[in-house]
Amino acid sequence: MLDKRGKKTLCVDNLSELEAMEELVLKESILNATGLAVEQLQVGLKGDPSLRETTFYRKRYTSETDDYFEQLIPHFIELLTERSTYRLYIGFNNGEIRTHSVFDPLRVEIHSAEKMAEDAYFERQFPKIPYEEKMNIIRLIYQSLEQANIDRFLPAYWKNVIKKRNAKWEPMQYEKIPQIIQSLKRLRNMDEYYLRNISICTIQDFVRTQFNCDGTQLVKSKNYQSFLEQNIP
Repeated sequence: MLDKRGKKTLCVDNLSELEAMEELVLKESILNATGLAVEQLQVGLKGDPSLRETTFYRKRYTSETDDYFEQLIPHFIELLTERSTYRLYIGFNNGEIRTHSVFDPLRVEIHSAEKMAEDAYFERQFPKIPYEEKMNIIRLIYQSLEQANIDRFLPAYWKNVIKKRNAKWEPMQYEKIPQIIQSLKRLRNMDEYYLRNISICTIQDFVRTQFNCDGTQLVKSKNYQSFLEQNIP
């Protein structure tokens, strides 16, 4: 099928083809529209092999995140549970903290670890909102997108993927967040394979970690404790 510019577009005409395309879309990507697939409780991505080869020669650099970490722990927990942040990136090697707010979901905010540790700064920057209300805002955002009729730009199989995702979507369990944050010091203090950065997303319910070696680990929050027990001495 050709579009108005004469370019080929994908056209799925029958139910079996539609279901096949949905399944392919969900299987192809590592972290897809519905999150990690059911069978993918943990995914490891290989990275630059030179990082693995030089692991034992790179000493841990003490950054601002390390210096202020005791003050940061309660702030990080509160950010994801009782404040506007739904996604948090913590850079241990560079002291960079990135946040995404439900009140401005398409933009990223960047903060220094030193400033984030200050109570007054924390209060100014991050409005309070109960966790369930924060998740309700996410639901409203997706409902607004549906009502805006933007799916007219999508092929039928993608419409089905998004519709099914929205129907069964559930956020990260509240009680998982403190468990994850409180484990970070242990991961950071590991010899050689120490934590360099971590990203926690309460909407897609996953934790992304990078250590002082090659690659990235993606873990579902419900499997996070098991991940620690299996991989962390």
